[in-house]
Amino acid sequence: MEQPIDFKEFEISLKAELPPFNWPETLQALWWDAKGDWEKAHHLVDNMNTAVAKWIHAYLHRKEGDLWNADYWYKSAGRSRRSQALEEEFAELFNIARLEET
Repeated sequence: MEQPIDFKEFEISLKAELPPFNWPETLQALWWDAKGDWEKAHHLVDNMNTAVAKWIHAYLHRKEGDLWNADYWYKSAGRSRRSQALEEEFAELFNIARLEET
């Protein structure tokens, strides 16, 4: 499957057992998070060094409730912790991650 053109296509992809292998790892991490597997999502971005991966890492720790760790990763990504709802941040991350090169 090609990268989703919108969030609706992303939601449809969640019916599969695995994310498409040709998606960027950042988008795959968001896919695993949307499937409820925080561990797999975290594992994918844990050692990545891009700003988007660091931001996703921060988001995951914010979602987990580990705000100290989240703040570390937000700073590492050149951002500050979001005050918006997690769902809004997820949507913003999705729009950025889907445009990354594989």
